[in-house]
Amino acid sequence: MRPSSVLDALRSYFGLAAFGVMGLAWTPPALLLSALLPERAARAVGRAVVRRGFHAYLGMLRRLGACRFELSELDSLQGQGPMILAPNHPSLIDAVLVLSRLQGPACVMKAGLLGNPVLGAGARLAGYIPNDNLRSMIDRAVAELREGRSLLLFPEGTRSSAHPVGPMRGIVGLIARQARVPVQTVLIEADSSFLGKRWDLGEVPRLPIRYRVRLGRRFDPPANAQDFVQELDAYFHQALGGAAAPPAPYDPPPRP
Repeated sequence: MRPSSVLDALRSYFGLAAFGVMGLAWTPPALLLSALLPERAARAVGRAVVRRGFHAYLGMLRRLGACRFELSELDSLQGQGPMILAPNHPSLIDAVLVLSRLQGPACVMKAGLLGNPVLGAGARLAGYIPNDNLRSMIDRAVAELREGRSLLLFPEGTRSSAHPVGPMRGIVGLIARQARVPVQTVLIEADSSFLGKRWDLGEVPRLPIRYRVRLGRRFDPPANAQDFVQELDAYFHQALGGAAAPPAPYDPPPRP
């Protein structure tokens, strides 16, 4: 193995291990706060810690030379009112990228992650929404939006199973129609498939990985959820088809 490959391997797996350590360290305080705080206060604290923790984690990856990030377009979403944030989902880091820049959105996540020892306690404290019960998920998502918060929801439902995106699911249209909020597409691009659906963890990525997150088209609340998901699918394919992220400039994050 080339010396550069050895260094890339060390940085890659150190970054993954650090994420696990951070999550485990937050678990005892998150459990305690869940027991002591009323629901609204717990949710606010949990989401604030998620933002700050993810912000710090991306800063560590940047300092390690493992990644370069261009995320500043997300900052313009602050204060724009409730909406569904709908990114494509090429890798496991996508939610970290988005939540590191935004204050307090709700997040729909795989139900199994709520029992994960690294992520579960923090996600429950933050009041994130599991996807195991469709009716409950829609009701909770709509309630968050009607209370004035945004909602992070990956329309593919899982990491992209095809290039440039996998099949879209209709749930995003159902929630947007019921809550009467717009859908802001978010385009995530990277020059590596590291942590994608088909990535072999034994494979060492070439570092630094460059991530670019930009804002796509904003759709009005749909009248028909099925027609909308087809329109959304066509848009993502058009916006991302064959596109690769260019080298990202240094992008100093805002103060947490």
